[in-house]
Amino acid sequence: MGACQFKVTSYGKTAEEAYNRACEEAELEYGNQDGYNGTISTTHGFRDETEAYGKSKFDDVSAYIRNRFETMNKRDCSAICLCKPVANKNKTKSQVDHIVTPGTKKWVLKYVVQRGDHVIGSWNTKGDAVKDARKYTEKHQVPTTILMKKFLEKGDNLVAKITYKKAPNEKDGEWVFFGYAAE
Repeated sequence: MGACQFKVTSYGKTAEEAYNRACEEAELEYGNQDGYNGTISTTHGFRDETEAYGKSKFDDVSAYIRNRFETMNKRDCSAICLCKPVANKNKTKSQVDHIVTPGTKKWVLKYVVQRGDHVIGSWNTKGDAVKDARKYTEKHQVPTTILMKKFLEKGDNLVAKITYKKAPNEKDGEWVFFGYAAE
């Protein structure tokens, strides 16, 4: 198997997030192919060379990258930050929306039949739940479980929504990743 050069730009709050995003996008577009798809996703992490580029004699990122390709090996990946991320500096970074429903709440106990995480149904009595769970198990030849759970008799049990409150100047950073991918 050989190696080919790659150069890709990606965005994120951190270099790690940008690298992971670039790898995910590469695998979505080119597949995994047992680690030999010729993209950034075949590398084993990255080395941040932002500081080294800043101290170098190169005033052009592309020239620096071309020079670095001469000393890199298969599956090597390096990164240079092109634009630093701007973090959310707000004291409060989330917003709470309270959902108030008038009236009193009445909880009822139900017996819930499940296959793994998949809910098959719920019954008011344990006997009915056991009867239908046995039918399901015998028909599909899979194990089931019965759990006791409380449900609201009427209405919704949603009481609040928490949403992220983005700062006006908040933005992701931009990184260029380059190296040799396995193909």
